[in-house]
Amino acid sequence: MLFSGYPLSFYIYLIPAILISITFHELSHGFVSYKLGDPTAKNLGRLTLNPLKHLDILGTLMMLLSGFGWAKPVPINTTYYKDKRKGTILVSLAGPLSNILLALIFAFPMIYLENTFGLQHGSLYKGVDIRVIIYNFCFIAYFINIRLAVFNIIPIPPLDGSRLLTVLLPQRQYFKMQQYENYIGLGFLVLIFMLPGVLNTIMSPFLWVVETGIGFIVNPILKLFS
Repeated sequence: MLFSGYPLSFYIYLIPAILISITFHELSHGFVSYKLGDPTAKNLGRLTLNPLKHLDILGTLMMLLSGFGWAKPVPINTTYYKDKRKGTILVSLAGPLSNILLALIFAFPMIYLENTFGLQHGSLYKGVDIRVIIYNFCFIAYFINIRLAVFNIIPIPPLDGSRLLTVLLPQRQYFKMQQYENYIGLGFLVLIFMLPGVLNTIMSPFLWVVETGIGFIVNPILKLFS
């Protein structure tokens, strides 16, 4: 289980971090699609910061248990796009990119506290000191957003990467894959539960690239103000 060994009180940090992450993820999909001329998400009330509109029960449970998960996909209608291929790519990438942006934002106070007070990266601290509270929340939000971004790029339903296949695969192959979409998604869930280490191994290089990139941005900026 995610953060195993820590008291249940840490879910006070984890749950709001997840709600913030998935809300901005799905809102970004809908907002970009809306800007490209598609009113579907707006008409369905999905252009909102209300997390209840975006929650997928299974996807949220997966995030609580494994650190990987998803929200309820925002419906889009690509027929509204002037350039269907470009629009689909932009909308698909909007969610993961929004999570990388959130991770970048949370990285500033997280890294500042690590550098200033000698907090160890990746550790969660007990206590009610304001620095501890801020650090724990920022680290968990940073952690969740990076994993959510990388995980959702995997080209397997119901993840965002599967939408990219609509423009990357020949139409015949894509429609053939769609016939087995439910079976592929179910098999993927079984893989996560039974062999979580495999997914971690696959994602680790990409997680490292994102974390390293964020560090290259945040550290020099913090040094300017130190």
